[in-house]
Amino acid sequence: MPDTTGNSTLAALINLLDEPDEQAFQLVQDQIFSVGTDALEALEKAQENTFNPIVQQRLQHIVRKLNQQNLYVDFVNWLSLGSADLLRGFILVTKTEYPLLDEAEIIMQIEQLKMDIWIELHDNLTAFENVKVLNHIIFDDHQFSGNTSDLTTPGNSYINTFLESRKGNPLSLGILFIVLSQKLGLPVYGVNLPQHFILAYLTEPRIVNPDEDDVLFYINPFNRGAIFTRHEIELFIKQTKTTPEKSFFAPCTNTDIIRRLITNLIDSYNRLGNHDKIEDLENLLTAFE
Repeated sequence: MPDTTGNSTLAALINLLDEPDEQAFQLVQDQIFSVGTDALEALEKAQENTFNPIVQQRLQHIVRKLNQQNLYVDFVNWLSLGSADLLRGFILVTKTEYPLLDEAEIIMQIEQLKMDIWIELHDNLTAFENVKVLNHIIFDDHQFSGNTSDLTTPGNSYINTFLESRKGNPLSLGILFIVLSQKLGLPVYGVNLPQHFILAYLTEPRIVNPDEDDVLFYINPFNRGAIFTRHEIELFIKQTKTTPEKSFFAPCTNTDIIRRLITNLIDSYNRLGNHDKIEDLENLLTAFE
């Protein structure tokens, strides 16, 4: 395997990845891990150049671990900055599956959606009319919809596949609605309702730590942005035989939303039996502790 980096020590370690002795391989792997994410470029080039299936498998494992290590640091930084940028949180979770995600392309798509909505908004619209505009652009013009045929597929919870397919679950649709609304100055927040995710439109913008008394009405992003009242939530809670809590009616934080996104993905991969993905996502969850 050629030295593609000029780093003779790293190149030598990569050359030893075909080591048949498992204990010796573990020592080699540990030394590569000690190099950290600086080793990624050489490892990825080595993946392109090897035809040895054992080396290929080992390289994939090491690259995945290093990418997750790098992602974990970014995620901790996002949390430490107050998790104000919900779109950034969504992108970071997506990078557990797509480490080479083109973030600029994602942001450009969101900005285009925002501009399409902005053109239709004006200061004289009521809160209900604002939501009507959002619904028209998101669900009619851009054809976003609930993925009723495959609700638990992981693709619903990654922003790139969600934007490509235009199909999502209540949480991905809700995050899109929140991100677009808040970019346009509209006071829309998530509500962490059990077994469902809904939105709250507040009585006014810029409320610090809003609670249920600040909610003007609720929105169901999975039902094309249908507007409803607290009474419907009470009926839903009763039907699901859940003990009511104040948090079921109040806006939640971006941290709550992203934590739920991760746990949804863990549930999806549990159904698929993909233990590597579960491990990566559970590791990300530890950042909340």
